[in-house]
Amino acid sequence: MSDAASERLTLAAEFPTATREQWLQLVDQVIKGEQFEERLVARTVDELAIQPLYARKADAQHIAARPPGARWQVMQRIDHPDPAAANVQSLRELENGASGLVLVGAGSAGAHGYGLLPSSDVIECVLDGIQLDAGIAIEFDLSPQTKDLPLALAALVKRRGLAPAALDFRFGFDPLGAVALNGGFPLPWAQFGALAAQLAKNLAAQGFTRALVVADGRIVHGAGGSEAQELAYVLAVAVCYLRAFAAGGVALDDARRMIFFRLTADADQLLTITKFRALRRLWARVEESCGLTPEPAFVAAETAWRTMTRDAPYENILRATIAVFAAGIGDADAITVLPFTAARGLPDEFARRIARNTQLILLDEANIARVSDPVAGTGWADELGDQLCRTAWTQFQEIEAAGGAAAALERGLIQKDVAAARAAREQALADDKDTLVGANEFRHIEPADVPVLDLPRVTVPTMPAAIPIEPLTPLRFAAIFEDRRD
Repeated sequence: MSDAASERLTLAAEFPTATREQWLQLVDQVIKGEQFEERLVARTVDELAIQPLYARKADAQHIAARPPGARWQVMQRIDHPDPAAANVQSLRELENGASGLVLVGAGSAGAHGYGLLPSSDVIECVLDGIQLDAGIAIEFDLSPQTKDLPLALAALVKRRGLAPAALDFRFGFDPLGAVALNGGFPLPWAQFGALAAQLAKNLAAQGFTRALVVADGRIVHGAGGSEAQELAYVLAVAVCYLRAFAAGGVALDDARRMIFFRLTADADQLLTITKFRALRRLWARVEESCGLTPEPAFVAAETAWRTMTRDAPYENILRATIAVFAAGIGDADAITVLPFTAARGLPDEFARRIARNTQLILLDEANIARVSDPVAGTGWADELGDQLCRTAWTQFQEIEAAGGAAAALERGLIQKDVAAARAAREQALADDKDTLVGANEFRHIEPADVPVLDLPRVTVPTMPAAIPIEPLTPLRFAAIFEDRRD
């Protein structure tokens, strides 16, 4: 190749470089004296400013996340209450491209009326015929009633003679998430946290040393919380677990590897990308504050329940596609898609296939996982990320000042902030300032006729609460409009 051919191609080099001042002059001619901030700058629920135009940031740093070019894990929910049917689901998902399974326990944050029941033999039946050491990821979405399911998996590993270090399991215990979801502490947190630490030590002694507990942002997002509130909550919960483990005799360097994160990915593409990148920056700061050298945390994603529509289910496919794209660009390590008919009932095979293929198309045809941290250096990602990190860190400090996540939940501080954010979003939808397609915009005259499995919803006994609190209850914003139509 000649020197001339190897030179960088400069597009439009013959034109003079445009400046921001010139652009602002043109903008002023269009808005005719209106205030730039009021007309062109959008504001999020957290009062983050989103500018109409950003300059490239030349000194941006890549955020340590997935290895460059590595795929995220395509996770599929297993939530059929019948263990035999759940086993059929599991085998079919893995045969058709899924990299792992999320075993959804009845009554969990992601169950939505279905899920595996707390039976002693359910795990062995569900995972029958699956080679657990073949690179398959297994993740749990637990409720207090199904907390023994991971222990049954650990026993199954022992019976099969497998080495825990060779397995990719995320047990996903989340005692604080269960408290927030179900509305009460079974014990004072000092005792409850000590039990969680002992459980982690017992599992570590068996060889399970990673991803034992989860800081689950779906609890806040599903109840209507903002992006900053979700980040502040998961940070506070993770720090609460770190303290409990350290008090139980677990070294901090080991304790941090016992924690993973789960965030919600929704159809707000820019904020979802920013949120996933911001979490890694915030957690690195926590690690540094603990005297640790930061390591990339494992961050799982699930598409948003609160934006699902019951009567306009096909629009859910579009929202899920945007959410998966955003979580993938934001370097999520694993993504789970709620099937588009989930708000109608237990999804059938077609809906599950669409959920799976949404990810596979973005991975294998769009190839969006091939570039590491692709938005690094874009002005919007760095400026919006800085704003979100500052806001989330301030809220995290407020939770810490209240005594930590457990104390803030007990006093209702987190619930109060989430309720305010939920009310603001509901009002914006009612006033048509925000759009939820299929709910307050482009509503169907008649609900779309889509099939779901003919199966009644399951219930699990409510766990007693020694210290009751206000729960963070999952919602769907579309339900308001659907109820009016009904």
